Amino acid sequence: MKRRQFLGLLGAAGITATLGTTAQAAGGKSFDGYPDAKGVLFDATRCIGCRKCEAGCNTVNKLPAPQKPFADLTVLDKERRTDEKSYTIVNKYQGKNGPVFRKHQCNHCMEPACASVCFVQAFKKNPDGSVTYDASVCVGCRYCMMACPCNVPAYEYDEPLTPRVMKCTMCHPQIESGELTMPGCVGACPKEALVYGKRKDILKIAHARIEAFPGRYVDHVYGESEMGGTNWLYLSGVPFNQIGMREDLGVTSAPELTSGALAVVPMVAAVWPALLGGIWAISKRNGKVADEERKEAVKTAVAANQADNDAKLAKAKEQAEKDKKDSIEREVKKALEEAASAAKEEEGA
Repeated sequence: MKRRQFLGLLGAAGITATLGTTAQAAGGKSFDGYPDAKGVLFDATRCIGCRKCEAGCNTVNKLPAPQKPFADLTVLDKERRTDEKSYTIVNKYQGKNGPVFRKHQCNHCMEPACASVCFVQAFKKNPDGSVTYDASVCVGCRYCMMACPCNVPAYEYDEPLTPRVMKCTMCHPQIESGELTMPGCVGACPKEALVYGKRKDILKIAHARIEAFPGRYVDHVYGESEMGGTNWLYLSGVPFNQIGMREDLGVTSAPELTSGALAVVPMVAAVWPALLGGIWAISKRNGKVADEERKEAVKTAVAANQADNDAKLAKAKEQAEKDKKDSIEREVKKALEEAASAAKEEEGA
């Protein structure tokens, strides 16, 4: 169903749709994740900030080339965020023993905040662990952008007709079609700072690394429980807040936190299209009136222009007749003068 069809049907349903319904995410029930969901482990102690993951993501997703080439590491001197043309970025931070790098992209929450606030279900949590987006049903409210605790979804503000919300998909379309066996960023990493596999398996790998090298790692796997858990997990040798990651998210999932507020989402879903429909009707009427006024103005202008042209033509004709008469009179006068002069010459002779 296209977004225009959705709005039309929802508007037709009317405000009565608000009775006896609640938002899907408002049940307050936790979700332990799909049993075979995949995930990615990022190990900040292995990342060298080469940006190969950015290049791999760009190629796989056919994104526009960046202003500066991926080999240009001067971009790391300024902290960046993902946007509609960059699904993943690497930032550099100063650690106690030198620079530390951290890859940033959608964390693919097990109970994603973006999906919990989307009343048209444009965002979907897939069994493979990824969170994907369906632009055909999106109404552009951008609640997902406000809800995401990691500030990931980005809007195509430079697309006036069909803007989308863009973010990392964990290469779900490419893996599902068989084009890839792992996300493009994982395959592009030369230092194995990224590991792809079943979430339960990479959690074991993460904890095994911490146990084997306790002096190298912070004793915590970021994403194991944050906001109900994520399918993108992190290891770090410095506190996570020192590499730009939030440590205030808690372990409660977004749907649980927003269950009360989301209970009114169906009302918004019913009222908003009606409001937009009213605005559209007013705009259409104003457009019709403006079009009629424009036509009348053009008609009046054409008539005035025609009258002005007729007056100018009449004046030109009058002037032409006068010029013709004056010319004849001058020629006659000249002829008479020449005849008189000739007569005098003959008399003198």
